[in-house]
Amino acid sequence: MGYKTKEWRNSMRVTVDYNYMMAKSLGEKGISDSQLRAVKDEAEKAFGYVAANRGRDDLYMGWTELPYNQTEIVDDIIKTAKAVRKKFKYFVVLGIGGSALGPIMAFNALKHLHYNELSQKLRGGPKFYVEDNVDPVRMAALLDVIEPEKTCFNVISKSGATSETMTQYLIISDILKNKGVDLTENLIFTTDASRGNLIKIDKSLGGKIKKYVLPDGVGGRFSELCPVGLLPAAVLGIDIKGLLAGAAYMDGLCSKPSISKNPALALAALHYIAMQQGKNIHVMMPYSDNLKLVADWYCQLWAESLGKAQDYSGNTVNAGTTPVKSLGVTDQHSQVQLYIEGPYDKVITFISVDHYAVKMPIPHGCEDIPDVGFLGGHTMQELIQAENKATAYALMRAGRMNYTIYMPEINAFTLGQLMYLLEMQTAYAGALLNINTFNQPGVENGKKATFALLGKKGYEEKKAEIDSAPEIDGKYIV
Repeated sequence: MGYKTKEWRNSMRVTVDYNYMMAKSLGEKGISDSQLRAVKDEAEKAFGYVAANRGRDDLYMGWTELPYNQTEIVDDIIKTAKAVRKKFKYFVVLGIGGSALGPIMAFNALKHLHYNELSQKLRGGPKFYVEDNVDPVRMAALLDVIEPEKTCFNVISKSGATSETMTQYLIISDILKNKGVDLTENLIFTTDASRGNLIKIDKSLGGKIKKYVLPDGVGGRFSELCPVGLLPAAVLGIDIKGLLAGAAYMDGLCSKPSISKNPALALAALHYIAMQQGKNIHVMMPYSDNLKLVADWYCQLWAESLGKAQDYSGNTVNAGTTPVKSLGVTDQHSQVQLYIEGPYDKVITFISVDHYAVKMPIPHGCEDIPDVGFLGGHTMQELIQAENKATAYALMRAGRMNYTIYMPEINAFTLGQLMYLLEMQTAYAGALLNINTFNQPGVENGKKATFALLGKKGYEEKKAEIDSAPEIDGKYIV
């Protein structure tokens, strides 16, 4: 692998503990060993499907090979990132969906939680923003805190037809032109290799814009480990070789068709069984503020991949479970009451950290107040880990399914593992459900309706369809 030593890599192994999913812990509310054995053949078939189709662009499974096929691209990204860090005061990603969620997730996970407020000396690089919406107030707010002429804008869209991203581009390019800025100096495109609107724009500007390729076989929600995510990460000084090495390491851990030996396959099989038992809500609850946005990223990965109306046989299945974002300890005080005493319709995923970047000692004090004094002499790391363990235990005692993903620490290597684990889990789950995990027909329908409402040519029929919809009845408006 060429990334540190074998001993170090093994010490950084991300592991999964699913004891609290099983009947041995939960009794009749849990999954029995016999139930797990009953899906053995289906799980092996799902493994075989993913393994047989690795790297296939036509099935959007090119993401499986990203840890291995980007050596030259990574070297070029690192070189470009170095130049960006030297030249620009700000770096802004223009995108939406996976093009935005991945970069902001890695930023939150691996950089200082108040990175943009640090001095330039402590940051060591440009301030970083991701403009992942078309809320006009948000765009105005961004423009209040950056100097566009001192900003590198990374425009991410494979087709260059994503309405939200291209709206952002039109606003920014107009501002830059009005300031007399050469667009080719302040833009980087991440797009298709040879076609699409960003390619047309680049040609109109003399073909001088720096470009990176969003590979054909990589959908947006699986794109963090390609230039979509690697360029912003490198600009931030994140070890992108470590991210890819971690993904490759996890790929090795997921190389066997056995539920007991393949962590991603085990999680997919457990969720598959839980779905059949009516567990239709999937809560992700990391116990780290650095991992908070992993839950945001994962919500798109899981929902957009598994929420499908039909299976491959043409049956109407309305597959999928609803992902919910949560944060420990914060949401112990807002959500956990429901999880412990509400409906038995959830599976909770904890992400736990063995060693935080700092421990933060809790000073002695208030010894005459037992409710407070007992905390002195401990650390905040001990407290958050105790609350994590206690919450998982309380859920188990209440008969609620939960499992824990353990990260030895948060670094590029372990984050790469975590991302690849969750991507493989999702791929296996889709195969178990016999659905197309990698398309998004529901999203496309919404896009077409938006095009029609804004008068895009070619969508006149859709506009007529919308206009002919039953009028809104005033009596239902209060």
